[in-house]
Amino acid sequence: MGIEVTGLLGLIWLIIVIWAVVKVAQSSAGSLAKLLWILVLLFFPLVGLIIWFLLGPKG
Repeated sequence: MGIEVTGLLGLIWLIIVIWAVVKVAQSSAGSLAKLLWILVLLFFPLVGLIIWFLLGPKG
């Protein structure tokens, strides 16, 4: 893969993680739950996103 493709995929991944963090922050979950979800998303981006999609706060 060229450096441009890798950079584009990295940018898309960053946008997805930021979107997930914003959705968590806007959710109706408690403050501690929001903080824990955001930390999981930031420190374990791939696994965190998968777990968040499956088990995260809805709404």
